[in-house]
Amino acid sequence: MKRLATILILAIATALPALAQDRVWLQIEAHPTLREAEERARTYAGSFPNVGAFQIATGWYAIALGPYAEPEADAALRQFRAQGAIPRDSFLSDGADFRQQVWPVGAALAQPTPAAPAPAPAADAPPVAEPAPLPDETPAEARRSESILDRDARALIQTALQWEGVYTQAIDASFGPGTRNAMAAWQSAKGYEATGVLTTRQREELIGAYRAEIGRLGMQAIEEAEAGIRIEMPLGLVEFDRYEPPFVHFRPRGDSGVRALLISQRGDQATLYGLYDIMQTLEVVPLSGERERGRDSFTLTGRNAQIQSYTYARLIGGTVKGFTLVWRPSEDERLMMRAAMTMRETLDSVPNVALDETLGEASAEQRADMLSGLEIRKPDETHSGFFVDGAGTVLTTTTGLTSCNRITIGHDVEVSLAASDAGLGLAVLKPSVALAPIEYARFQAGVPRLKSDVAVAGFSYGEVLDLPVLTYGTLADLRGLDGEDSIARLEIEALPGDTGGPVLDAAGAVLGVLLPVGQGARQLPANVRYAANVSAIGVFLSETGVEMRAADAEGALPPATLTRRAADMTVPVSCWN
Repeated sequence: MKRLATILILAIATALPALAQDRVWLQIEAHPTLREAEERARTYAGSFPNVGAFQIATGWYAIALGPYAEPEADAALRQFRAQGAIPRDSFLSDGADFRQQVWPVGAALAQPTPAAPAPAPAADAPPVAEPAPLPDETPAEARRSESILDRDARALIQTALQWEGVYTQAIDASFGPGTRNAMAAWQSAKGYEATGVLTTRQREELIGAYRAEIGRLGMQAIEEAEAGIRIEMPLGLVEFDRYEPPFVHFRPRGDSGVRALLISQRGDQATLYGLYDIMQTLEVVPLSGERERGRDSFTLTGRNAQIQSYTYARLIGGTVKGFTLVWRPSEDERLMMRAAMTMRETLDSVPNVALDETLGEASAEQRADMLSGLEIRKPDETHSGFFVDGAGTVLTTTTGLTSCNRITIGHDVEVSLAASDAGLGLAVLKPSVALAPIEYARFQAGVPRLKSDVAVAGFSYGEVLDLPVLTYGTLADLRGLDGEDSIARLEIEALPGDTGGPVLDAAGAVLGVLLPVGQGARQLPANVRYAANVSAIGVFLSETGVEMRAADAEGALPPATLTRRAADMTVPVSCWN
């Protein structure tokens, strides 16, 4: 009772002068729900007469004591913490983040507002001197005040230094050379003398800034039971949405614009490496950014005009556990990266628990270009091409390739534009890695028979289908409508995605490359298409150093065999910007 009376007297005494001076609050707790905040505020009200609960900018609810004048607030903070009446990580707040008082409703301090400006002095009044700032401690005094800190307070200082990015070692509450160097680095960055020993005022500034940022993010330790993950998450910015294995989705809280995923699935190193490849196909991991894959973990960063993200996953006891944090580039990048680093440092796995693949319901919007509720990145344009040698060289058309930032074949094999001929409209692509295609083109050596059946192999629908489509038609003429002898005319109902694909005869020999629909004053019928013939192709490939393989004389192939041969040599060619 004596201790409680002391607290009450000090609280009342320090609160009285606050009405006439700058207002400062002691922010002591923050909670994600109104109910929790009201319950805790009622508990504190049994010991303090000036308890308030406020909704803050993050959507959370802060519990604060006050308002106080600043000198009294600092004294109250020290006194209450020393008595154990408030948490040790409580800090001073100017109330700038407070939006609306939610408890007690209608109280006198319901709307924290700046103090009224002092009246202007009379013209003949002597100038009023500014109050001198409170003297700071000498290094000796700083060491003495530091010596009485308990283990929790020392660990909190290290945590705050770590948050500031100047301390990278373990949180051990021991102020060794690493901590001293970090203190000096922080002091230097703030314009203080770099003594390596923080004064009481500097400690309060450091911890107050840390707690303010933590309060904005709402970092909170959670255990996601279904995923088997323990982690600290910015719950002031995100909230649970749904399960779509292998992800736990967290949607933005309010208008924060921040999203998060927890990753959880059973597997081994092959699973981890597969996830590394899959994540890079998703819109939440923009192409521009660093990629790092180790033996048992990987890191992905990405940034574009719309989003920025950080992904980390690692192999833990037969499971792959990780997370992705996504935010808008307009957000405080330093703050969001601190949140991501905290998530990484605190990521832990519950043994033998991973997300059940049957858990949750499929999202209402399901498409082939989505994976577990996430958009798969789509190229700007996809047409077709085909292998022309055993090294994986690809022949295609120049359609859109000259303006691409990145060109791929298949789903993710990067290629470079090795040669092109604008007149013929043909291009040669070289893969960035060694390839060994199952099949590559066999070119027809003789003159094709007019009016014979032909087939074009192509990715008619872009990368929606994993295999090319065969479209059948007829070889209408060995020349173009104007007599061009480098092209043949086809009667075929091909689609734009088929452009660049091989034109095959019944025996599976290549007799041309499907060219794009001509652009000009004349609009040809939809079933009229041109193909660069073997003679023109041969000259072009010879100039680029690619040797053509001639087809063996053989009869018509069964449809299944022709389809398989076409599928083994034809690839989607995608342009990415």
